[in-house]
Amino acid sequence: MANISILGTGNMGQAIGGLVAKGGNTVQQLNTASTGEAVTGDIVILAVPHAALADIVATRGAELAGKIVVDLTNPVDFATFDGLTVPADGSAAAELASALPQSKVVKAFNTNFAGTLATGSVGTETTAVLIAGDDADAKTAVADFVRAAGLRAVDAGSLKRARELEALAFLQISLAAGEKLSWNGGFAAVA
Repeated sequence: MANISILGTGNMGQAIGGLVAKGGNTVQQLNTASTGEAVTGDIVILAVPHAALADIVATRGAELAGKIVVDLTNPVDFATFDGLTVPADGSAAAELASALPQSKVVKAFNTNFAGTLATGSVGTETTAVLIAGDDADAKTAVADFVRAAGLRAVDAGSLKRARELEALAFLQISLAAGEKLSWNGGFAAVA
C-alpha cells in the first residue's frame, strides 16, 4: 500500500484521489493554500495549474526532497491556445526536476481528462496513464497505484518524453476547447 499526497483539490485532484483510494492506498488531499500542513506521502502528486509550480517549489521544495513528485501540469497558454509556454526543447517536468534536484520527478496524468480517470474509460477502452521519468523505481511506484485502481499504466520512457506528452495534451485540450472532442473523452492508448 502506498501513502500518496495530492496537492490540489480541483477536478484532477479529486479524480486522482478517488483512484488512489480505490486501489487501497492512503490518500492525503491538500489545498495548495494549506502550507501549514505537512506533506506525508512518499508520492506527491501536483494536481495544480502549471503556473502554481514555482510557488510550490518555493514553499515546499525542501519538504519534497527524497519523494516521488508527479507533475501533471501542462504549460499551455490558455489565453491564446498558441502553444506551450516552455522552450521547444524542454518541458514543464524538466523544469520542475531541475528545481527539485533531490526529488524523483515523474510526468503522468497530464494526457488524461478528469472524467476519463473517474470513469476508468475512454470510449470503450480502459483509461491509460502515460508515465515518463528517469527513475525506474519511481515510475514503477506510480504504475503500481494506477494499476491497483484498474487503469492501464504505460511507460512512455525517460523524462525527456515529457515534452511529447505535454504536446499531446496540448492538442487534446485544444480539441476539447474547440468542441471537437469531449472533456469526458480524449485519446486512448490501445494495446
